[in-house]
Amino acid sequence: MTRSANYPYAIDAMPRGGPAASWLDRQLQTDVPEYIDRSDVADETKQYVIAALDDMGTRNGTHETIARKAIDLVGGIDMPRILELGAGHGRLSEQILRLHPTAELTVSDLDPHSVHKLATGPLGRDPRVTTKVVDATNISDPENSYDLVVFAYSFHHLPPSVAVKAIADATRVGTTFLVVDLIRWPSPILLLMPLALAAVIGWNVRPLPAARAVIHDALISNLRAYSPTALTALGKAADPRMRVQLHPAPKLRPRARAITFQRA
Repeated sequence: MTRSANYPYAIDAMPRGGPAASWLDRQLQTDVPEYIDRSDVADETKQYVIAALDDMGTRNGTHETIARKAIDLVGGIDMPRILELGAGHGRLSEQILRLHPTAELTVSDLDPHSVHKLATGPLGRDPRVTTKVVDATNISDPENSYDLVVFAYSFHHLPPSVAVKAIADATRVGTTFLVVDLIRWPSPILLLMPLALAAVIGWNVRPLPAARAVIHDALISNLRAYSPTALTALGKAADPRMRVQLHPAPKLRPRARAITFQRA
């Protein structure tokens, strides 16, 4: 285990429920990767999950809700520079472009196949858009390249020590780092709810291989979600002076939270 220079204990040992998580909460988490994180899984299977997330976000209005939050955070900037990490299908960036007429976006993902689809689609042809492959934990852009970095529904994919690196990197290249992600259920017993939720989601997905993929990733996502105290601990591990702010997001479905990280 590694010990962060900025935090008093080995951050990679911190449970997803935070430093004070109960024994049961610590058992209801997993290090099993989702299909979309695995190099040994076919792109077709990954695209099943990405397409389901796209459809769910469109029907629930989630993409637009996050886009409006992002625009609020760059209010007063004439031509805000925004980097979206883990863009996947690119619907969030599409909404930001629609709602902000002068925003300039860099739309990125770790998966080259997803970036190729973005680059060759309508989003990639927009003159205000740049598409590229970016690792959220190893962003190559210079300091202060962006006014805002956005990472939606993907932060839980990162284990604690890697999440700290992502926060440090995003706040190096951007003024504000906006993370929107699943909320870890406050009671360990309620963490069993994702079993039912995953089944409901999968029931509405076809063909059957797609349903299996969606159920698999939906269950793992909920077991890997961070609690508010864990998110705060990760920010402070990146920099003890980091400003961490939790934002209410009642309209985000599935159950999610918005949080911002800013350098002191």
